[in-house]
Amino acid sequence: MTESLKISLVQTDNVWEDIDMNLTNLSSKIEQIQEDTDIILLPELFSTGFTMQAEGLAEPMDGKGVKWMQETAGLMNCVIIGSLLIQEDGAFLNRLIAAFPGGELQHYDKRHLFSYAGEDKVFKAGDQRLIFEYKGFRICPLICYDLRFPVWSRNTSKIDLLLFVANWPNARMLAWDTLLKARAIENLCYVAGLNRVGTDSNDLIYTGHSAVYDAMGETLLKFQAGEEAIRSITISKAHIENIRERFRFLEDRDEFKIL
Repeated sequence: MTESLKISLVQTDNVWEDIDMNLTNLSSKIEQIQEDTDIILLPELFSTGFTMQAEGLAEPMDGKGVKWMQETAGLMNCVIIGSLLIQEDGAFLNRLIAAFPGGELQHYDKRHLFSYAGEDKVFKAGDQRLIFEYKGFRICPLICYDLRFPVWSRNTSKIDLLLFVANWPNARMLAWDTLLKARAIENLCYVAGLNRVGTDSNDLIYTGHSAVYDAMGETLLKFQAGEEAIRSITISKAHIENIRERFRFLEDRDEFKIL
């Protein structure tokens, strides 16, 4: 049987710094997913919005947002992925969490902090990528600004799927569209990018443009600008394996170490 993976992308608005309301709203939206799915993808800082007010909003790894992810993963029998504002060992982290249906948690701390908005002054940067295997796919989830740094996204570990969760404003939407496709082409892998919609309390406008691309940069799924919706797509392992067999570009990639 050909290995396949179904991804459900939740392109949604956000209630600024209101954790309880955001979790309630997301529960209602996710309940609308009637068919089985393997991964549900949520935006960056989905419970708070892209706020720098970490004090009072950050939660520990046993906080309500993390527990909600674990409960929802069990209820939906799938992996839930999104980032939360986490406090750990005295530091604030923009932490992507992958909650598995059996209760297991894996995480990745955002490496490239958005200095333009002062994120580097509030959060501690991560230094390790997360790569995990699920349903036969090797998956590497990253966060928003990481998209601009191709070395960090480079397929050096047989990655089949790059995931990007984001709060990427409309003013730089051309970069989002272009770089998602570029990361897919250069790494010969699937790329799924999930962005929010709406307007935040800093008057930044978000129009989504969430999308999924294959290893040739072909568009497999594309949201309409500004729509709040959940869309799902099933991707095939054989499809990218055939592309990699035909075009062996990864064999010519540079060897390097990130210091």
